[in-house]
Amino acid sequence: MTRPPAGDYRPLAIEAHGLIKRFDDTLAVDGVDIAVPEGAIYGILGPNGAGKTTTLRMLLGIIDPDQGVRRVFGNDRPHEVAKLIAYLPEERGLYPAMKCDEAIAFMGALRGLPTAEGKARGRELLERHGLGHAVDRQIRQLSKGMAQTVQLLGTLVHRPKLVVFDEPFSGLDAINQGKLEVMIRELAQSGTTVIFSTHVIHHAERLCDEVAIIAGGKVPYAGSVDVARDRIPAQVRLETRTGEGEWRRALPADARHDARLSQGGEGSHFWYFPVPDSGIEELLKRLIDGEAGILSLSIERAGLHDAFVEIAGEAAARALDEDTAEGAAR
Repeated sequence: MTRPPAGDYRPLAIEAHGLIKRFDDTLAVDGVDIAVPEGAIYGILGPNGAGKTTTLRMLLGIIDPDQGVRRVFGNDRPHEVAKLIAYLPEERGLYPAMKCDEAIAFMGALRGLPTAEGKARGRELLERHGLGHAVDRQIRQLSKGMAQTVQLLGTLVHRPKLVVFDEPFSGLDAINQGKLEVMIRELAQSGTTVIFSTHVIHHAERLCDEVAIIAGGKVPYAGSVDVARDRIPAQVRLETRTGEGEWRRALPADARHDARLSQGGEGSHFWYFPVPDSGIEELLKRLIDGEAGILSLSIERAGLHDAFVEIAGEAAARALDEDTAEGAAR
């Protein structure tokens, strides 16, 4: 169970213990444990079909688990605190004949916001996010990206304490993805808790304080992004003028055994290997004495993708990469 770091305790916006959900003979979610501190940006990371959407819907009370418990702001009946929550599903849609401010006000009304106040807030939000010129346009007259932004603003218009996005970056171009990342950071800075599911690692790595890695309906890791990355030792990235040679035989045994060559540019070679147990100073001495022809040397920390492979396995990582490539090709 994930908890905030010692000395930085925050109450939990969401917690879940042992969530299990079956659909006929399919076990979609198998014993999920999650804890999300208030004000955090929390990612649920995994390939399509891993159980992300089912988990989110159980957390929000849209569907009930077959086993396990979940609480939202301490309440084990999430629908009783629905006015504090915003949810943007992956399957999105707006009434095409509605004007932008009407669509936003309508979505706010579903969470108890008076219509007149929703329209006023909607116009303010549209102006703030560069869509003031479109306030009186019908949804059918908007580009896909503009319509998605309107739906996002409608999701947030009632000023929720908890925002849950299911694959929010899906279908957005690079510019609108960047805008959404800024919006997510602003929400967290204002104290709002943000949870989003994604199969795109770089969004989770850039934005999230903590992640739950999900594969095959299970969560083999839930916790800090930094802790996940630190499960893999840092790597030395060495660029040399020479390839194989006496200098490599002078490396410490642990580095020499694991060193791998990656294609470099003209006249250079890139080597990668774990930081030797003997340390960087000893490594530098050996490289210089061995006349390795050092062009550059850096210590590179493992990325979240490397951690995902380590935690969830290569098959899940391949599925994640395939989903990302398919989404980019759309």
